[in-house]
Formats: sequence, C-alpha cells, structure tokens
Amino acid sequence: MFQDSFSYFKHLTAINIIDIALVLLIIIQMFRALKGSIAFNIFIGGLVIYILWLIVNMLEMPLMSEILDRLVSIGLIGLLVVFQPEIRKFLLILGRRSPLGKNGFVSRLFQSNTLNKYIVEEDVIEEITNAIMFFQEKKLGAIIIIVRSERFEFDTNTGNMINGSVSAKLLESIFSKTSPLHDGAVIIDRNNLIAAGVVLPISDSSELPSHIGLRHRSAVGASEHNDVLVIVVSEETSKLSLASQGKIQIGVPMEEVKKEMYNAMTS
Repeated sequence: MFQDSFSYFKHLTAINIIDIALVLLIIIQMFRALKGSIAFNIFIGGLVIYILWLIVNMLEMPLMSEILDRLVSIGLIGLLVVFQPEIRKFLLILGRRSPLGKNGFVSRLFQSNTLNKYIVEEDVIEEITNAIMFFQEKKLGAIIIIVRSERFEFDTNTGNMINGSVSAKLLESIFSKTSPLHDGAVIIDRNNLIAAGVVLPISDSSELPSHIGLRHRSAVGASEHNDVLVIVVSEETSKLSLASQGKIQIGVPMEEVKKEMYNAMTS
C-alpha cells in the first residue's frame, strides 16, 4: 500500500498533480465549511484516526491494524450520518454554483432579461423595508439576518423552521409583542425566510459600546463567524443598526440599510 503511495509521488505526472490539487481543494473546502461548527471537532477527530490508521499499517501492527480497519469502515457510515446536514449543504452549494445551476453561467446566458435576477431581491428588500418601518412606528424590536453566502451556521433548533416567502405581514406577525418568536432572530436567504425565533450567540467583544443591549450583542455575535448582514431595530429608540464581520453601526439611515441589503443579496 505504502510502496504504491511512494511510487505515486516518485513519478509525478500532470494528471497526478491535478489529482493532488483536487484532493487538497476538497479538504480545504470541507475545512472552511465546517470551521466554527460542532461538526468541525468531529471532522478533526476522524482525520486523526485516519492518520493513525495509516501509521499503524505502515508499522505493520496487526492487532491495532485490525481494530482501526473495523473502526474506519464503520466510521465511514457513521460520518455520513453525522455530517448529513453538511453534506446536504455542500450538494446545494455545488448545484447553485455549477454551470447548469440556478445561478450558473448557462442559466444566465439564456435569461430573457438581465434584470430578472434582481427582481426577486428588490421585492424582498421592499417587503423587509415595509416591515422595518412598521416596527419603528409601533416601537417593536427586531433582528433580521440576511445571508450573504452559504457560509453560515446557526442552530435553527432553537427557533422554528418557516421556509416561506418573505413578506412584510409575516415579519410583522413574528415580531409582534404577542408572538412567542419575537425575542429571537429571523434568517433570510434570498427570498426564503428559513427560520424565526432563532437564539443567537452573544458577542463578548470588548470593543463594543458598553451601553448596547443583548439584542445588539447577539447581532454582533451572529456576524462574527458567519457571512451575514444583521439588521437590528431598537425597541427603545426605533433606531436601526447593522452588524457585519463582528462590527456594528448604530443609528444607520434607512437608505443605507436598503443599500446594504441590496449588496448582501446580490453579492
């Protein structure tokens, strides 16, 4: 096994180099996709066991080799079960970014109007804007998460899955004071409201202003490890804030919020 591996690297061809590059690319993409999640620790643990299995085989240790052989073979099925959400997410990303996917080159090539791809985003932004204006008028607090890319990881089990079209009326009902979901956040991916009432991680950054509350700190916490734009409507002042990449802007005008929503949805 290892002699074959050594001979593989000893006589490298162009195909071998492409093969190695593709394997490294897959490992890097898996690392990026899982980083910051619970599944990342499982991935590292599995990688350690695999390396140990290679070393045991190289040293010709039959007992350990037999145990690890069984563990690796059974572990493969276990990993498929454990990483089911991540695998599903990876396949969705692959489908979206492939040339034949919804946003792929071929699909765009045959669009009848180049402005069609912006119609949905503009409708969603209009619905969110109308909802925000309602919140400001009624003194309602809200946290709205706009997903920029597939690189986000939230525990939606803390809230309720919605998977519905974004509308102002839906957002207004979620953040009304009588709603059991009004203290959590909503997650929006393009024109899909994924979940509501989601509990977010609270940032402990020392750079944040001392006067901001938990709603704003959780907005920053959500943006620290996820590629998202977080909109916060203050219940006390009705001011708008934007959180992104672990930073927060407080007292942002509505036009600036709409601009950032547009950039996030079309990035």
